[in-house]
Amino acid sequence: MPEPREHAENRNVIERVLRHIPGFRGYLEKEYRRESDELQRQWLADRLQRSKRAIDDAVRPLVDAGQIELLPQVDRLRSRLDKFIWQLRSAMEGYSGFFDLVRVDEAVLDRVYELDVAVMDDVQSLAEAIEALPARGKELAAALPELLNQIDNVESQWSSRAEILKGLE
Repeated sequence: MPEPREHAENRNVIERVLRHIPGFRGYLEKEYRRESDELQRQWLADRLQRSKRAIDDAVRPLVDAGQIELLPQVDRLRSRLDKFIWQLRSAMEGYSGFFDLVRVDEAVLDRVYELDVAVMDDVQSLAEAIEALPARGKELAAALPELLNQIDNVESQWSSRAEILKGLE
């Protein structure tokens, strides 16, 4: 996943020339921010979606053994993941209200990028923890509340990011 600042730097020669036309530079920068935002949200959602396979792998031996007492907690974990994935995929494309501004407060933008990095790190950690579920075996019951807490944390970060972008912070 490219860093948001690098995304704008990896453009072709024509776009670099167009950046020097008055007014056009701001338009291009808005588009770059939108594209970076969309790429990030897609990466986050895809990463979590891929990790969900491990939930089935962890639960299958329990179901085969008739130990179904954990299924409600597993369903809760799966539904929380689905809800967060949906939030990522259905967020307004590029947060157009924020990115439509030609001049963006760089300090605010830096805060958003810092949160983006934190969210990406936490989503990666969450996905890895989910993918480790099959290896936890009998410790699955203890792992589920931990994973739900991780989802709470990453959702909270995502909400903070959205508030900054909407200008509510």
